[in-house]
Amino acid sequence: MKLSEKKRLQIIQAAEQLFSENGAQQTSMDLVAQTAEVSKRTVYNHFDSKEALLYAVIENMLTHVEQGNTLLYTPDQCIRSQLINIAQAEAQLLTSDTFLRIARVAFLELLQNPDMAAHLNNTKVGCMRYLEEFLVAANSSGAINVEDVTFAAKQFVFQLKSFIFYPRLYGFALEPHMDQEFVINQTVDTFLARYQTS
Repeated sequence: MKLSEKKRLQIIQAAEQLFSENGAQQTSMDLVAQTAEVSKRTVYNHFDSKEALLYAVIENMLTHVEQGNTLLYTPDQCIRSQLINIAQAEAQLLTSDTFLRIARVAFLELLQNPDMAAHLNNTKVGCMRYLEEFLVAANSSGAINVEDVTFAAKQFVFQLKSFIFYPRLYGFALEPHMDQEFVINQTVDTFLARYQTS
């Protein structure tokens, strides 16, 4: 690894630690430089703003998220069991320490920075990397009838997020009867009640 690449990684790792502990708004570029053991000039040589640094931190963190395998639609298998597998993989991602840490780093910034929110909204992670393609294939086979695949994919994932991810992000107590398996089954059954053809 070249020295400049090593310095850049040091800066990103220092910023990740500080943003996680204090939030990006409360972290100065001076403190990032001090923690990374580089000069402030070196920080700005790599990142011209704190926003650019935050993008780099989040993208670096996302490379360390275990996103699971791409699951393709299989016509000769029960669609419910396939959707259960997708939901289980997504739930594992949404409840992972790594993903929750990314969300905590990004959350306050997303509220204040519409450009960053749009950028991250267009960054497909987890099952959103392949779910639309899965639904198109299931649609073509006649297993489901979905007019708006993009909406249906988000509908599926957002229901999981509402009950599995956001309570953990905000530190809310989870309802005792709403364990992960319950939420996964309810999400899939609700989805199929709306879209399954038979």
